[in-house]
Amino acid sequence: MSMKSQLGFTLIELLVALVILTLLSVAGYRGLDAVLQARERVSAETRKWQHLAFFFSRMNQDIAQAVRRPVRDEDGSIVRAAWVGTAVTVGENAELIFTRAGIPDQGAALQAPQRIGYHLEQGTIVMLRWPSLDQAPRAKPVRYPVLEGVREFKLRYLDKDGVWQPQWQYPTDLSSLPLAAEVTLTLAGGEVITRLFALQ
Repeated sequence: MSMKSQLGFTLIELLVALVILTLLSVAGYRGLDAVLQARERVSAETRKWQHLAFFFSRMNQDIAQAVRRPVRDEDGSIVRAAWVGTAVTVGENAELIFTRAGIPDQGAALQAPQRIGYHLEQGTIVMLRWPSLDQAPRAKPVRYPVLEGVREFKLRYLDKDGVWQPQWQYPTDLSSLPLAAEVTLTLAGGEVITRLFALQ
């Protein structure tokens, strides 16, 4: 047996092995970090599209159940149209407010027709639900955040002549409903999504 084999690894060989091990560890860490970051991005995108799908599904259900029922406001003397689509949000009004039919197989509060609205507020679309159709004095809607990360929320409405209207306010026919509503969202990331909802 030679003297070299009895002595084992030299100091230089140990240093080279440590350098190689360090390089492999750094490469492995970077690869793992890239995989984890990619997985987090995919999860975030999945959550975003799931929230969008839920929002559009909910809005579709509400719009499909719109009914021709005008309401009295909190003063009791002014009748509001069954469907109001405004270009500019004012106070607690929303971009879209309408009367929808009740929801079967729910509590008594939800089985009756409801007055609801959709409103963009500081990057979040909020759904408004009033406690009753003909509103009591100083009645305030309950607010439900339904979609975050929205830069713009635009709507337009198809009238009976097949013309798209940017607003829907018909003082001569308060029970009038559009044939369809088009919703265009611009998300915080710049994506633009358009959906068309038909009324029954």
